Amino acid sequence: MTKKISRDDRDQPKDIAEASTRVEQLKKLIERYRYEYHVLDTPSVSDDVYTSLERELTVLEEKYPSLKTPDSPSQRIGGQAIAKFQKVTHRQPMLSLNDAFSIEELTAWWKRVGKLRPEACHFPLYCEQKMDGLACSLIYQQGRLVRASTRGDGQVGEDITAQVKTIRAIPLRLNSSRRVDEAKTIEVRGEIFMPYKSFLELNEARKREGKSEFANPRNAAAGSVRQLDPKLTAKRDLSFMAYGLTLDEPIPSHHLEHEYMEELDFRANAKQNRLADDLIAAKKYIDQVAKERSGLPYQIDGVVVQVDRREDFLALGVVGKAPRGALAYKFSPEETTTRLEDIVVQVGRQKTLTPVAVLKPVEVAGVTVQRATLHNLDEINRKDIRVGDTVVVRRAGDVIPEVVRSLPELRNGKEKKYHFPSKCPACGAPVTRQEGEVAYRCTNSHCYGSRLLQLRHFTSKPAFDIVGMGPKVIDAFYANGLVEEEADIFRLKRGQIVKLTRFGELSADNILAAIKARREIPFARFIYALGIRHVGEETAIALAKVFSSYSDLAKASEADLAKIPDIGPIVGQGIADFFAQAKNCYRVGELLKEIKIVYSSAGKDGALAGKTVVITGTLPTLSREEAKEKARQAGARVSESVSLETDFVVAGNDPGNKFDRARELKRPIINEAEFLKKLE
Repeated sequence: MTKKISRDDRDQPKDIAEASTRVEQLKKLIERYRYEYHVLDTPSVSDDVYTSLERELTVLEEKYPSLKTPDSPSQRIGGQAIAKFQKVTHRQPMLSLNDAFSIEELTAWWKRVGKLRPEACHFPLYCEQKMDGLACSLIYQQGRLVRASTRGDGQVGEDITAQVKTIRAIPLRLNSSRRVDEAKTIEVRGEIFMPYKSFLELNEARKREGKSEFANPRNAAAGSVRQLDPKLTAKRDLSFMAYGLTLDEPIPSHHLEHEYMEELDFRANAKQNRLADDLIAAKKYIDQVAKERSGLPYQIDGVVVQVDRREDFLALGVVGKAPRGALAYKFSPEETTTRLEDIVVQVGRQKTLTPVAVLKPVEVAGVTVQRATLHNLDEINRKDIRVGDTVVVRRAGDVIPEVVRSLPELRNGKEKKYHFPSKCPACGAPVTRQEGEVAYRCTNSHCYGSRLLQLRHFTSKPAFDIVGMGPKVIDAFYANGLVEEEADIFRLKRGQIVKLTRFGELSADNILAAIKARREIPFARFIYALGIRHVGEETAIALAKVFSSYSDLAKASEADLAKIPDIGPIVGQGIADFFAQAKNCYRVGELLKEIKIVYSSAGKDGALAGKTVVITGTLPTLSREEAKEKARQAGARVSESVSLETDFVVAGNDPGNKFDRARELKRPIINEAEFLKKLE
């Protein structure tokens, strides 16, 4: 479970004088960003960055109450129920929704729905923008508004009828229709909200009056509705978005509810919402809304995905305080701010030195981030990033966290410019930067950092796959001088291993047995294990198909390599450069004394020759690597992503996004049994 990081965990000013300076800096910067977004419509930072700065300001004002002023952006109104409002018991509970913060969680929910109510999966889903406002229930009798109430605890809310009657978006009398005349009671549920433009105007007015500003449109709406004097509510520009309708005669589907509510003169976003045929279409809508939400005139915090047919929705029932048939997909903040505590350099397998930001832990897109890439020295200088800066950190999806920019307006003079090291932090050798490249590299061919990473790569699953020789074991062998080159692995003795701390006779025997089992290796795995720059698994497979032996590959020219499909000039140069270095040839020569390469012509005329295959999920009898190997032996190209070029997808249990992508592109999907039959 991800650990939640609060602002209290971050570095705080040491005294009130320092805090006062920081607070004033934050206020000015927040107000500038507010002006850019709401007035100029040219924001220079995301909403998430703005919120992160507001949170920091709030923490400082709580720690130093004397610094809290009426014009601070942190001031909020509303939230708690006001005792003077009359309590109202809802006719039916106003349920909350369970949240999903990833596509995986949304997919898991849909699978649960399919197990509980299989027939529901044959009908559409209704997807609607999730308004970030104040939930409200409206009761109409004979077409007239008789009561409005807040959600409260779901069972009991507050009577806000007088206040709601001032909101012009809510009809006091419903549009005449036969169903309205016949119905004894109609309940409409929705969100009271304040449009962004009105929110800005309200805060500007309060600022001129010397009053505290609202933190966001939702708080502004809630505070306005909870004014005891309805005349004060009437002065605020509030609106209403309907999302639910209850009639004596139920409407058969949720999307028809929205259409009917608009016929009754409610705003229900029927045209903006989406009726999705399946989960793939729902995901597309979520992606679309995520891209467009910053341009909407109101605030939303996600998308509600609901089983559309009322019969299915009711049959699924309720778990806890949430219906099983609906889920709120929440948009996670992808950017935030934190302190850059240090910059360290990592040495990669190709001896590349990469600067990495050490951050005060912060949560970004649902993950606690402590380190983020700075790419290279040119990027650090271009962004003017200094140790001690308040920086903007971004993490979108599975992308590696990166430092987007610094906020120099928040500097206190203690920040330090970064100077790239002239010597490798791993081995102490000089570093160099080749002309035309941005990367610095260690000049030591036997650099501790790069050699250790290469040894880990060599024993990894896609390479030699030596069971029991994970990173910790390799590190121990390297640190004790047992292994320096790849060939040394195959020369290990039992007596050497058992002498090491935490290595007994049994573990030594297991490791040696695993090594013995890998003294024969397929040519493609051998190529990949060498750690040639730019050569991944599929490139290694392509090379193994073209060259009949290792010596042919080692003698190939850069021009010959560049002509091979899927290789190209950059990869070709990397391969040629590798074999042009005498130390690499010697290293491989020593390795060949210990192992045997298995060459195979299988696949060129195999059952899957020329086919592109994707394997996903957990198969009943084969591991994913075994299935890939069988496909390759049959002549197939195994890809890690589904595209229009994919001939078919082999799917097991819990297939994930690749399965959904295959359905979206209408690529054939088969199970393990069908796959094995194809191999015959």
